[in-house]
Amino acid sequence: MREAFYWAVLLSVPACAAGEEAKVPDTGVAFDLQGLIDKEVKAGSRKIVVPPGRYRVTPKRQQHLVLKDLQDIEIVADGVEMVCTETTRALTVSNCRNVTVRGLAIDYDPLPFTQGRIVKLSDDRKIHEVELFEGYPPAEMARTFKYEIFKPDTRTLRCEDHYPKKVEVIDPRHIRIINAGGSAKDAEQAGDLIVIGAEYTPHGNAGHAVECSGNVNVRLENIDLYASNCFGFLEYNCDGSTYQRCRIDRRPPESDPVKRADPRLRSLNADAFHSKHAVKGPAYIECVARFMGDDAVNICGDYHMVTACNGAELRVLAKGSMNIAAGDQVELFAYDGKRLPDAKLAKAERDGKITDAEKAFLLKQRMDEGIRTKWNADAYKVTLDRAVELPMGSLIASARRMGNGFVVQGCDFGFNRSRGILIKASDGKVVGNKLTGNWGPAILVSPEYWWLESGSSNNVEIRDNTISGCRARPILVHAQGGQGLISGKLAPAGAHNNIAILNNTISDCPLPNIEVTSTEGLRIEGNTFRTPKGVKPDQDPATIEAVKTVNCAQVTTDGNAVK
Repeated sequence: MREAFYWAVLLSVPACAAGEEAKVPDTGVAFDLQGLIDKEVKAGSRKIVVPPGRYRVTPKRQQHLVLKDLQDIEIVADGVEMVCTETTRALTVSNCRNVTVRGLAIDYDPLPFTQGRIVKLSDDRKIHEVELFEGYPPAEMARTFKYEIFKPDTRTLRCEDHYPKKVEVIDPRHIRIINAGGSAKDAEQAGDLIVIGAEYTPHGNAGHAVECSGNVNVRLENIDLYASNCFGFLEYNCDGSTYQRCRIDRRPPESDPVKRADPRLRSLNADAFHSKHAVKGPAYIECVARFMGDDAVNICGDYHMVTACNGAELRVLAKGSMNIAAGDQVELFAYDGKRLPDAKLAKAERDGKITDAEKAFLLKQRMDEGIRTKWNADAYKVTLDRAVELPMGSLIASARRMGNGFVVQGCDFGFNRSRGILIKASDGKVVGNKLTGNWGPAILVSPEYWWLESGSSNNVEIRDNTISGCRARPILVHAQGGQGLISGKLAPAGAHNNIAILNNTISDCPLPNIEVTSTEGLRIEGNTFRTPKGVKPDQDPATIEAVKTVNCAQVTTDGNAVK
C-alpha cells in the first residue's frame, strides 16, 4: 500500500520547466541562481562556477532550479547550498547531454516531513496522539504519507510503516493520527518518536527532489541531499547516467541552519535512487543513502500486460506510455512465471482502451491496489517476429528500457524501511557495497508483477559486499508470475540466467543468508556467514542452511563458510 506519489511514478512522470530567485540569508544579498546559469549558457560558457553560499530559493512552476537542453557543460557548485522554500521539486535535469553538476547541497525549509513524540495511544493502537517538536512543520502541514515510528533510545525504526487514513489537527503542535489498521499487540508505545510527511506547496507540487529525464551521459557528483517530498534522485528515459559520491542522510544538528528541539530522524520520504526505463543503466559509485523511507536503489523498466495472444499478435495493455519500439528485443514473462525466449517487436498499433472483461481479470489479481482498480490503460495490437503462447495476464517489456549495464559499487546504504539494492535489469554488477540494517532484503534481484516493474536478470555479478543486521533475506534472487502470487508457486528455472554471488560477508542476518530461485546458471562461491540469526549456540555449522536454492539448474557452490 502506497500513496499518490507512488501511483504517479508507476503510470506517468510529469514534465515541466522552471526558474527561481534566491537570497543569501546570512547577508541578505539577492542572487538569481537560475539567471546566472542561463546567462552563462547563453554566453557559450562550458564551465559555470556558482559562487559559494546558502541560497533560499522560491520555485516557479513547481521547481526550484531547471537545467534543460544543455550540452557539454559542467556546473560547479562547490560550497553551494540550495534551500528549497516549498516542498516541491528541487532540481530538474531534462534532455541534457554530456552535462556534469558537481558539489550542490540541497535542503528544505520547511521540511517535507514533521517530527514529534507519541503522547497517547488508544487501546487498539489505531489512534495516536502526537506532540510535534519545535523547529518542525506545524500540524496543519502534516499529511497521511510515510508515517514511521522510531525507538527513542536507538533512534532506529520501531516497526513497519503505518498507513494513516486521517490526520486531525488539535492545535499547531498537536495532531491525532487515525490509522487504517492496528491492534493492541502492535509494537509502538507512548514515548516513541514519529515522522510523518508534511506539505507546503502554495505554487503547486512536483514530486521528488532531483528528477532527470531524457538525458545522455549526465553526471551528478558530490551532491548532498538532506530531504525530499518523495524520491531523492529519480531518473527515467536516461542513457548512461553516473551518480558519484552523492550522499543522502539525515542532517546532523550541528550543520542544520534551523534550530530544532530534536535532531532529524529521516532523510527522504521514499526511495533514494530510482531509475526507470534507462537505455544504459545508471552507475552509482561511492554513494550514501541512509534513513530514507523506502528503497536505497531501484533499477527497473515497465511491464505491459498481455490479455490475448494469437500466434505472433498480442493484445497488450500499456502501463503508462507504450515504450517498446519496432526492432526492440522484448522479454516475455508468462502468467505462470515461465520466461520465454526473447522476441523482437515488429510493430505496435493502438487498439482502443481496456475493456470491462480485462478490468474484471485485474480485480482477481494480487497487485498494487492502484493498478488493480484504477488502471485506465491504453490497449495496443503488438506484432512479434515469431509466434508465441502467452495466456492472459502474461507480461511483455522492452529489454532496451530496463537499465541493463548498470553498476552499483562502493556504496553505503542502510537503516531504511525497505530494500537496500533492488535490481530488475541485466548485464550489471553489485560490487563492494556496505549494507546495514535494511528492513527488507539487502540485495534483491527480482521482477515485480505486483508493480508491473520489469525485468528478469541475466549476467549479474553480486560480489564483495558486506551486509549486517538485515531483517529479511540478505541476498535474495527471486521470480514469481501473476499466477504464482495467488498460488505461492515460484517461477521455474530460466527466469534469471547466469547469476554469480561471490565473496560476500553476511553478519547477524536471518537464515538462509542467500536464497536463489528460478535461475539457470548459478554460482555461489566464497561467501562468509557470521553469527546468523536463529542459530543455537552449540549447533553444528554443517547443519546450518545458510544457502538455499529452489527451481535452479546448473548450480555450483564452493568455499562458502559459516563462522
